[in-house]
Amino acid sequence: MTHPSVQRTAYQNSYYSETLPQPTTSSSSRPSQPPPQSAQSIPGTFPTTTRNAYHPQPPLQQPSEPSLPHYHPQTTAHPHPPPAHPPTSPPLTPFPPDMNGSAPRTRPDVANGLLKKEMYEYKAPWPVYGLDWSKRPGEKAFRLALGSFIEEFTNKLQIITLSELAYDDPYLRAPNADFVKIAETDHHYPITKVLWEPFRGGLNTPDLLATAGDQLRLWEITDEINNASNTIGANSHTGFRQKKLIHKSTLTNTKADFNAPLTSFDWNEIDPTLAVTSSIDTTCTVWNVETRQAKTQLIAHDKEVYDVAFATSSTDVFASVGADGSVRMFDLRALEHSTIIYESVIPHPSQVNVSNPSQSSALLRLCFNKVEPQYLATFHMDSSDVQILDVRVPGVPVAELRGHSATVNCVNWAPNHRGYLCSGGDDSQVLVWDINNMSMSHNSANRYNQDPILAYKAANEICQLSWSCKCPEWVAIGFGNTVQALRV
Repeated sequence: MTHPSVQRTAYQNSYYSETLPQPTTSSSSRPSQPPPQSAQSIPGTFPTTTRNAYHPQPPLQQPSEPSLPHYHPQTTAHPHPPPAHPPTSPPLTPFPPDMNGSAPRTRPDVANGLLKKEMYEYKAPWPVYGLDWSKRPGEKAFRLALGSFIEEFTNKLQIITLSELAYDDPYLRAPNADFVKIAETDHHYPITKVLWEPFRGGLNTPDLLATAGDQLRLWEITDEINNASNTIGANSHTGFRQKKLIHKSTLTNTKADFNAPLTSFDWNEIDPTLAVTSSIDTTCTVWNVETRQAKTQLIAHDKEVYDVAFATSSTDVFASVGADGSVRMFDLRALEHSTIIYESVIPHPSQVNVSNPSQSSALLRLCFNKVEPQYLATFHMDSSDVQILDVRVPGVPVAELRGHSATVNCVNWAPNHRGYLCSGGDDSQVLVWDINNMSMSHNSANRYNQDPILAYKAANEICQLSWSCKCPEWVAIGFGNTVQALRV
């Protein structure tokens, strides 16, 4: 197991230094609020450094936005404004037609004539937490993988699709339902994350997905011919192809006596043979999915690791966040070192808000921009703010989004546009932000933004969201036992 040394310097490796300028920085951080569980710390030494003055990057330019009739911007200067008024119909005001810098929008051929509504809804029989769009083209792009979060040993993994697209099985079609279940299987323990495999191309490649919980598991969705007999009460639609989820393998560290639960994982989009997991035992593990072997395991943080993600368009660089309040970047070509690009300051007892004594520096999630990989989004546990970081400018956020009035739970960047970010939280709001129109600055007075460009109010706290890479005008959200697909 590798325990990399920590460097508090601007992140420099062949991946970023070949394409991105390296400005110098000044340090600053904001206090936040405490992790919900204790951790077994691994001691580490963090050398201090001196940072130079920050040279701000020029703001990203984009044509001015047309008026958005369904969004009512907040005018108050309070850092936590009241929730934005939810739109009526459509649920999210469509993006401007000029998608500057983005790839053309595409939709499944079969779904082109079917997706007439602005919102599709599905009611699961259990609380939903895992949520991900399929990454395959065609009609399969509108499939969703769902994972249950039941506080019991037996949980569920489920695949749903539009009712109109379940043509393989006319018996499954439900005229009054937007989505139908096409496959389901049992899963050990709650699912902390589910992801479809990045599409490798080809019609005959296996349709795989992976789940994290107590371990990393691989699944394949297959077709099975149903030859039910013609008996009273039997399904009269015999001979159709019924989907089935097959457990392919479990990736586990055979050298360890005990494998700690996994908090998250990521699947590399450039090389789908690679996956990386994060765990409460302070480690991150890089796996070869095909050989089912761990390539390397390293002690990534001093406390629990809550999330991990590969940098966009890289097979070597990944980042993680955890209960110690830091964002750390690693390079598989040089694992003896890691780089802290952002670190929270643990508040002094005299600075703790008496109305919220559980303040924490813990960082819960992170997500890389899909078009401009130097930007990533993260947020603190029990915080209503989202921090935008630039890996070229370590130490301080270049923007902070303050549109939520309660805890943020999830963030996701648009798959084909450099500026759009979606966030969801306990205030039941889904907010879409455009960082192109923000002033990217280390100056604490200028980096705050309270004005999302789109807003939607759900019926309950948003626990998860997923932005479709094949149908980029659709965002799926999960709250309670409900899943909604919203057209943006």
